[in-house]
Amino acid sequence: MAEQITVYTTGTSCARCTLTKKVLTTKGIEFVEVNIRENEDARNYVVEDLGYTEAPVVVITDEDHWSGFRPDHIDRIGSNR
Repeated sequence: MAEQITVYTTGTSCARCTLTKKVLTTKGIEFVEVNIRENEDARNYVVEDLGYTEAPVVVITDEDHWSGFRPDHIDRIGSNR
């Protein structure tokens, strides 16, 4: 079973968030979106636990995550599905 991918965003005004979600969807990669402006626990996880300060943050596993629009990483996870 494939792991659940979570995309932490700051809402519709975030162009990199929108682009990341669009490319994931285009490649048929399912994900759950969490808006860190609306979810304080999620924001704390992204900032405090993962150390990111820019959205989007894509989390595949505890060891596999990144921040920003990264088509190279999206291609990598797409080829593993």
